[in-house]
Amino acid sequence: MFIDQVSISVKAGDGGDGCCSFRREKHIALGGPDGGDGGKGGDIILEVDPNLTTLIDLRYKKLYQAENGKSGKGNQMTGRSGKSLTVRLPPGTLVKNEETGELLVDLKEAGQQFVVSIGGHYGQGNARFKTSTNRAPRKFGKGKPGEVHQLFLELKLLADVGIIGFPNAGKSTL
Repeated sequence: MFIDQVSISVKAGDGGDGCCSFRREKHIALGGPDGGDGGKGGDIILEVDPNLTTLIDLRYKKLYQAENGKSGKGNQMTGRSGKSLTVRLPPGTLVKNEETGELLVDLKEAGQQFVVSIGGHYGQGNARFKTSTNRAPRKFGKGKPGEVHQLFLELKLLADVGIIGFPNAGKSTL
């Protein structure tokens, strides 16, 4: 079975939330804020793999989702960034936005990469909101959601062999 066009959804990872935390140690009464930032959400990357010839692998999985960023922690520890997800496509694939029909990229060369969805921005911890007038802020930033896209993938292949001849000359028996 040969599949030359398929529709998929891609969602980049959400950014991790910041942390609201305060430094607490023995003999330090008012340690101040020490909440860390969240991690960045993972991206969705399209990459050309010359070993693939069809889009059959993409037919049965419709949603591709990258990992979310982790939340920040106390002691100004930043959350881990989400892992990016790489979707492998055969050479000659056209990537279009399904809603608008706009051509995003034509993937031709082996190893060519294209970031189709960018991960969400991280949230800031309460240590970032400290000012000269507000020494102990209790606010922190939430992570932003990652981009979501509906993609239409179309594979354009050139034939390896062409048969030319007169009508009714027996070309189909070859």
